Amino acid sequence: MKYISNRFKKLKLAKKIKALGMLFLWLIVIGSIFLFSFFIYLQRTLPDPDSIATRKVGESTKIYDSTGEILLYDIHGEEKRTIIPWEQIPETIKEATLASEDSDFYNHKGLDLRGIARAFFKDIINLGVSQGGSTITQQLVKKALLGDERTISRKIKEAVLAIEIERRYTKDQIFWMYLNQIPYGSNAYGIEAAAKEFFGKKALELTIAEAATIASVTKAPSYYSPFGNHVEDLLSRKNYILNRMKTLGFISEEEYQTAVSQKLEFKSIKDDIQAPHFVIMVKEYLSLKYGESAVENGGFKITTTLNPEFQKIAEEAVSKYSAINKTKYKATNATLVAINPKNGELLALVGSKDYFNIADEGNFNVAIANRQPGSSFKPFAYATALEKGYPDDTVVFDLKTEFNPNCGPDSSQVKDRFGLACYHPQNYDGRYRGPVTLRQSLSQSLNVPSVKVLYLAGINDTIDLAQKMGITTLGDKSRFGLSLVLGGAEVKPVDLVSAYGIFANDGIKNSWYFIKKIESSSGQILEEHKENSERVLSSQTARLINNMLSDNSARAPVFGYSSSLYIPGRDVAAKTGTTQENRDAWVVGYSPSLAVGVWTGNNKNESMTKEGAGISASGPMWHEFMVKTLNKIPNERFINPDPVIASKPMLDGNYTYLREDSLFPEYHEILFYVDRNNPLGPFPNNPESDPQFKNWEWPVINTYSPIQ
Repeated sequence: MKYISNRFKKLKLAKKIKALGMLFLWLIVIGSIFLFSFFIYLQRTLPDPDSIATRKVGESTKIYDSTGEILLYDIHGEEKRTIIPWEQIPETIKEATLASEDSDFYNHKGLDLRGIARAFFKDIINLGVSQGGSTITQQLVKKALLGDERTISRKIKEAVLAIEIERRYTKDQIFWMYLNQIPYGSNAYGIEAAAKEFFGKKALELTIAEAATIASVTKAPSYYSPFGNHVEDLLSRKNYILNRMKTLGFISEEEYQTAVSQKLEFKSIKDDIQAPHFVIMVKEYLSLKYGESAVENGGFKITTTLNPEFQKIAEEAVSKYSAINKTKYKATNATLVAINPKNGELLALVGSKDYFNIADEGNFNVAIANRQPGSSFKPFAYATALEKGYPDDTVVFDLKTEFNPNCGPDSSQVKDRFGLACYHPQNYDGRYRGPVTLRQSLSQSLNVPSVKVLYLAGINDTIDLAQKMGITTLGDKSRFGLSLVLGGAEVKPVDLVSAYGIFANDGIKNSWYFIKKIESSSGQILEEHKENSERVLSSQTARLINNMLSDNSARAPVFGYSSSLYIPGRDVAAKTGTTQENRDAWVVGYSPSLAVGVWTGNNKNESMTKEGAGISASGPMWHEFMVKTLNKIPNERFINPDPVIASKPMLDGNYTYLREDSLFPEYHEILFYVDRNNPLGPFPNNPESDPQFKNWEWPVINTYSPIQ
């Protein structure tokens, strides 16, 4: 029986193996048929490899203003390309390109199998199709024959054509075609056009550093453009390529050191382009999403949000006051951003005083760069406090105060026992004003009360609100302390202006954007902006902030009644900001339908003169732009906030406290009466348990002794 059973099992196993074998055989047959059919399809759809020598130029992409009528820039324009013989292409550019793109070019047969494997596994992990693993031959095929479409079939076509090109042409011929046809951005195709476009010289005249710079651009011509906003990244990549050239034995250590230390001088540009910083932002977005080739040859029509009339006013204001500020305050640059808070449209943007002045880094777009905001960050802390129930008439004491609990309350220490710095900030003028309301403190931009407001509001809660309102640069909350309210973080001007627009728009957020619609050459809509409004702040808080920042009487003790923040006949709210050592000067303000921010300073973070505060350096520019643009739109009014009533000392505007069993009033700081986590609740049972209580209370007791 046991023998019969074993024989039966073996027969059963043999049948299974036979069935699996047949299944595997059929899979091979079906797979072969599929692959054969696919390669027949590829063969019919593949372009002629011989056409690699003549590159077809497609339709140009055009960027328009908000009306779709005024052309801001023709991305392709007239192609700049000069074919030069192989012998006239310097060894430095050949070696720099090999170091950058394909150091094994002269050894492989058109494909980098290891690179393809890496890209394949990356695609599996990311569930997408990457651009990795491309040899010089593959790049030539992609740019000259196939385009930048990211599909598996395109990658297969690319590989097949690369092998065929390698079969038909020598390595030098392929490399020659590559160096004469590859796009380097700015409409420059080929190394000769790139050399003239970037450095104003022939390819034969390029230094090693210049050759490495041009080779750096091919990875992403829009992003690494020397006329764009990522010049520092371009220079870093240039140094990486120089190091690769040294490692590969193309240059010596001495040549490497000379090339790294060479200061590059890019050719000044005068292109037929309007609103250049704005247009470059659009172009970079398009290139990132659709690929360089599609943007340059796809014939897209881009309708943006730019208001050409506002843009002209902005450029004139920046040019006029930048010249004045350079003389008066030693400020060499400025930026201006204007946004419609009702829908988030970016109406005007001037990224630097002169885009075409490459020597002064005019192509750098400060509007999307990180800068410290100074006191222009304060409204986020005050808005958080108002959201928690603190009325705008809440009183805090503007007295010299030590905010490090481990330092003595008299503010005389430099460091605590742990070696950490003590923190006792001053007001901008060194004066202290005693009891002030939140309204007065914000309007007059007082520092000591504002640090107290941040503590009451909570650092993390304030950061949360700022991020909800569109500040994208704060990151790790643990990095920040109480100096945050005085501008201890970094913000992008365009984000800050957009966030202020939420106050203007009654607490409703419309994220800023700059492209309304993208159409293909056939008229198909590829993208169209959809409104996505979100309430991130109560209307009452937004209205209170508007009311406080537009209160000309409240800010008059510091700024006067006729400052540049005041526009007669218009409801306009505004806030200044100045960073330490006058490195940044801000004015950010708004009406119900227009939010505008101006930054003045120096790209390299050098200090301006001591007179170069926000109101001085940025105020006149902001005022002129606001007056001229507000005259072109309807006159709207802010909605008044509801009255805020509180029945607790300090919250009700009364800073004296009279006990029932005493004839004499007492004076205490707000923490005596308020649990900061429950400001409208009962008096705290043990106010001394708050780590800030002792140091806040000490100057009040020593300044306002009880009347005897």
